[in-house]
Amino acid sequence: MEHVWYASYDPGVPRSVEYPDRALPLILEETVGNHPGRIATDFFGARLTYERLWERIQGLSAALAQMGVRQGDRVAIMLPNCPQAVISYYAVLWMGAVVVLTNPMYVERELEHQWNDAEAEYAIVLDHLLPRVRNVLPRTGVRKLIVTSLAEFLPFPLKWLYPLKARKDKLFTSVLYSEDVVNFSRIIGKAPPFPPPCPVGVDDLALLQYTGGTTGKAKGVMLTHRNILANVAQMSAWLRGFQLEAESVLAVLPFFHVFGMTVCMNWPLYSAGTMVLLPRFEINQLLKAIHRARPTIFPGVPTLYVAIVNHPRAMKLDLSSIRFCVTGSAPMPVEILKRFEEITGSVIIEGYGLTEASPITHVNPLRGVRKPGSIGIPLPDTEYRIVDLETGVEEKGSGEEGELVVKGPQAMRGYWKMPEETERTLRDGWLFTGDIAQRDEAGYVYIVDRKKDMIIAGGFNVYPREIDEVLYTHPDIADAVAVGIPDPYRGETVKAFVVVKPGRKLTEQEVIDFCKSHLAAYKVPRQVELRDSLPKTAVGKILRKELRAETVGGER
Repeated sequence: MEHVWYASYDPGVPRSVEYPDRALPLILEETVGNHPGRIATDFFGARLTYERLWERIQGLSAALAQMGVRQGDRVAIMLPNCPQAVISYYAVLWMGAVVVLTNPMYVERELEHQWNDAEAEYAIVLDHLLPRVRNVLPRTGVRKLIVTSLAEFLPFPLKWLYPLKARKDKLFTSVLYSEDVVNFSRIIGKAPPFPPPCPVGVDDLALLQYTGGTTGKAKGVMLTHRNILANVAQMSAWLRGFQLEAESVLAVLPFFHVFGMTVCMNWPLYSAGTMVLLPRFEINQLLKAIHRARPTIFPGVPTLYVAIVNHPRAMKLDLSSIRFCVTGSAPMPVEILKRFEEITGSVIIEGYGLTEASPITHVNPLRGVRKPGSIGIPLPDTEYRIVDLETGVEEKGSGEEGELVVKGPQAMRGYWKMPEETERTLRDGWLFTGDIAQRDEAGYVYIVDRKKDMIIAGGFNVYPREIDEVLYTHPDIADAVAVGIPDPYRGETVKAFVVVKPGRKLTEQEVIDFCKSHLAAYKVPRQVELRDSLPKTAVGKILRKELRAETVGGER
């Protein structure tokens, strides 16, 4: 079928891609065979070649087999970005088991729900998370823990300094090892011979990736080896003619988030690139990593770029190694995009995805027309429609708003143990995203807002994204978000939460007056709250729902 957006594809980008017919770890094994001496991971200067990384994956696979891990078993991985996270992910998949990526910031209630819902029997965790994990274990089916410390893969002298810093920061945990609690490095060193791969196919389940819903508890998204590999191959095809053979990727987006997993881990490994690993986002640490390791690709979310743009030394930073950035997960304020590109000289391509699509479906062209504020056009082998909000059947024309639905090989199998929710989200092969969008004549898509975030004020539809964009253009505002709150007269009204830049002053009324000059009267915030910071997810998305709940006292 001839889609209008094909005319905007960069030269050399195919409309369809030939996908690998082997499971994820077999693809990595092939990369290791072709490039054994290339650097796979750079962890504060401690480097592992592909060959050395593979040896450790072999060791952990053997240990897992000895523990009794079998095909289809669920293994939770609760680690930040570090070599152990990569090793664990691929060792679990080599066994034909299913990875359950767990956010290290989860509280006990969230841990208990996820591990019980996934029916996880094994978990690989960071040492200082152990007290929290131990409190939960009696209420879960997890029967074997593998514990590791960041120090195990740090370079000298950080390896020896880390325990001292961990004690100071109250992160140090005295681990009592037993038959059911074992050390990561120790079991790798004592592991028996590398087991053969389980006969897992590309359509077998690889990952349970949990995502928050509009209501209720997190849902397990079932992603197959084919889903994940398809998205990696699509991204590689999209960058054809621009991507070098061995890029260096700044891996600060957490692997336990699907965006970080695909773009910061699986994609560089697929391309024989290097991951510059950062366990968490801290602006000065990130800038040091760029200066030391000279990464060429910087996948990020708006929060990261906002932090760099607002850094007091922003204009003096040497970010010249970065050739391009890929951003997603949350809307990229146009003003921030422009300022970041002016400061760095790099190119930001804004895209779109969701956990249920592994996650990427749309991206702006790298060389061709990039439209600020747009999520771009579909990846190869990906289709989309914009349909009416009521029935999801009537297709909308250019400039008309509706729900974005997508179709492609990266779309999930369904929700784990939730057939009714799966039927609502997957209809006749189309994935209903829950996002309100519109398209232009060239096929570029613009996300208006989340379906659930729409504010109806006095009978008018108000989309918070538009208000966010205006707030970000204010020279004294560092971070901002708008939400809808109950109003006895208008039904709902708009409230803005604002973080002022350090050293600047701003009043609530000044924010309102600024919005009055940029927005229709019914869109202007009636309330403004100035804050030191805004609540965000691990990947940097502002928790709009949480702020709304704080204001109205509703359920979070």
